[in-house]
Amino acid sequence: MTDTLYYDIVVIGSGIAGLRAALEVKRVAGDKVSLALISKIQLMRSHSVSAEGGTAAVLYPEEGDSFALHAWDTIKGADFLADQDAVWMMVKLLPEEIRQLERWGMPWSRRPDGRIAQRPFGGHSFPRACFAADKTGFYEMQTLYSRLVGYENWDRYDEVYVTSFIVENGEFKGVTAIDMKTGEFLVFRARAGIIATGGAGRIYKFTTYAHTVTGDGQAMALRAGIPLKDMEFIQFHPTGLVPSGILITEGARGEGGYLINNKGERFMKRYAPQKMELAPRDVVSRAEMTEILEGRGFKDPVSGLEYVLLDLRHLGEEKINERLPAVREIAIKHAGIDPVEEPIPVRPVAHYSMGGIHTDIYYRVLSVENKWIKGLWAAGEVSCASVHGANRLGSNSTAECLTSGRIAGRQAAQYVMKMKELRAPEPKPSEESIQKEEKRIFDMLLKHESGSATVYEIRAQLRETMDKYVYVFRDESGLKKALQTILKLREAMKNVYPSDKSRIYNTDFITVLETQNMLDVAYSVAYGALLRTESRGAHFRTDYPKRDDENWLKHTITYMNADGKLEVTYIPVTITTWKPIERKY
Repeated sequence: MTDTLYYDIVVIGSGIAGLRAALEVKRVAGDKVSLALISKIQLMRSHSVSAEGGTAAVLYPEEGDSFALHAWDTIKGADFLADQDAVWMMVKLLPEEIRQLERWGMPWSRRPDGRIAQRPFGGHSFPRACFAADKTGFYEMQTLYSRLVGYENWDRYDEVYVTSFIVENGEFKGVTAIDMKTGEFLVFRARAGIIATGGAGRIYKFTTYAHTVTGDGQAMALRAGIPLKDMEFIQFHPTGLVPSGILITEGARGEGGYLINNKGERFMKRYAPQKMELAPRDVVSRAEMTEILEGRGFKDPVSGLEYVLLDLRHLGEEKINERLPAVREIAIKHAGIDPVEEPIPVRPVAHYSMGGIHTDIYYRVLSVENKWIKGLWAAGEVSCASVHGANRLGSNSTAECLTSGRIAGRQAAQYVMKMKELRAPEPKPSEESIQKEEKRIFDMLLKHESGSATVYEIRAQLRETMDKYVYVFRDESGLKKALQTILKLREAMKNVYPSDKSRIYNTDFITVLETQNMLDVAYSVAYGALLRTESRGAHFRTDYPKRDDENWLKHTITYMNADGKLEVTYIPVTITTWKPIERKY
């Protein structure tokens, strides 16, 4: 049975970007515009709660910071692949966002004089990461949600899994979804949509991401004919806790933590003598892996993972408890190590997608021909306006979630109000597209597994492949092996169906749908990485170790053809202020 719901705007995803977008819609349009906020999990469990270290913004120009400095740090950190007009827009909006959150009740950590405190972060030439101890994302989400509940004419849909974006004739018409609690098929008809579904990090085994982060938005975009941009650029955070992969915030190094090898050396002096532990993440991750590969690491006897150490002991118990309470709690609970007394075992861990759904600088979703898909925006990590280029600086992710949510929410509200003013007819998705999606999903509940692999085996094989061949160091033979495995697994998935045939809260069913999405996203990551024969930012090819601006100063655009195969094209990078130079730290 299909239930059709009517809203002016749907926001898909309830992390910082989704909440900020929904809040901006309400701030602009109030109760004149109806809004649905859809989350595949309980609304406040979105992965943004795990953001720890901070949100970058220029707050104290009188002390030496400036928009130009923040923009330059971001563009240099991005290895010059960032679109510079998008970066300028973000850095100029950020101080307003920080102060707006403060007015809404955000408990920022403070300086002794009561002003908002900031800490150093990798690649930034000024300590501009605003923070709330090491639970910044959690507090940002709580602050945004507590403000949103003050508005009317919006509904929240928890544990509703969106399965497709309905785009017809270059226009957004709505989304289809499964209510996981009832198994009911839902169609949300809407004049505008904001995609804020987050990243895709669970395509890796060793990752900081929650199990729910399966690249659904990126995969649904591909199926709807929407291109992805720069998917080969996956960030590996230097400090994933061994063996679980849980994030140990960059704030730990921002507060003065050291990275040491098995000889007790602070090895970053060999790789980034000026910035040391606070070099950009791609530089630190490569340094750690070089130490490990050259035999200067340690080995975890249970998982077999090799690692280096993050030493916080010299900071003292008082500072760790005040500035890094979650780090201490995580290390004790998940590794049995108290960082006050001994160093923490860490190694590079899959942490962020610099690429995502192809958008312009206003976060409007674009077609392969670079035309706006009318009524559709994307915000946060799922989007790629390309403020991060080939490597994101720490504390710029929650920053972009806030600014992109604000921009997309404001535009969507203004667009819908204009449509209503003009008495434009409500978008009506074709019955054909709705029935096709319903059949794609629910037919698998009627079928029995005929393939030799289970969905869980396919998932495990995908993650092991990505960890092995599409990690910090890459080369042609490894990427080809990864691509062959991914294509083989995609084929095998066609004959894999949920063993649980019920409709009510069928997590086996959702796992199958998520795994299909993960394979499509992994395909775009590995394919883009194989084609890009240079090293830039987080994409490091040992067989092409140099950056090649002559051939590769361009964005990768990936889209899916009617046969389900990926096609690739390229578009230029927008350079407004700074030409590329050699990147040294």
